[in-house]
Amino acid sequence: MARIYVASSWRNPYFPEVVTRLREAGHEVYDFRNPPHGGAGFHWTDVDPDLHHPLAERQFQADIDALTWADTCVLVLPCGRSAHTEAGWMAGAGKRVLAYLPEMVEPELMYKLFDGVAGTLEELVEKLYVDRDVEFLRPGLSE
Repeated sequence: MARIYVASSWRNPYFPEVVTRLREAGHEVYDFRNPPHGGAGFHWTDVDPDLHHPLAERQFQADIDALTWADTCVLVLPCGRSAHTEAGWMAGAGKRVLAYLPEMVEPELMYKLFDGVAGTLEELVEKLYVDRDVEFLRPGLSE
């Protein structure tokens, strides 16, 4: 199974469902809304807009650690600059990136850098079983 970093927005209504469904499918998932250090994650409203504030530093380190740990990124739209930066970092690091677009939006040419695009949650889960070079065994299947 994959170790997944879900890149999205705090305001994204699809995020909790994506995290839940990926875990149900047997994947390990980093949830930035519930980081391993505890608390409810990072909100700019909690601090001055200072990248060096201790809360910002703590969340940045948690996210970087998770990006390094993960072998896959799922970019969940709609989202903004941070999520796209995270997905771009993962792609640049040679890690698998899938974009999940649950709402109809115009095509994005640069998503061709990613390993796939899914329009439904089930399509996303299915795409996670196929890697660039390896096909993962689905739960319940044997070699």
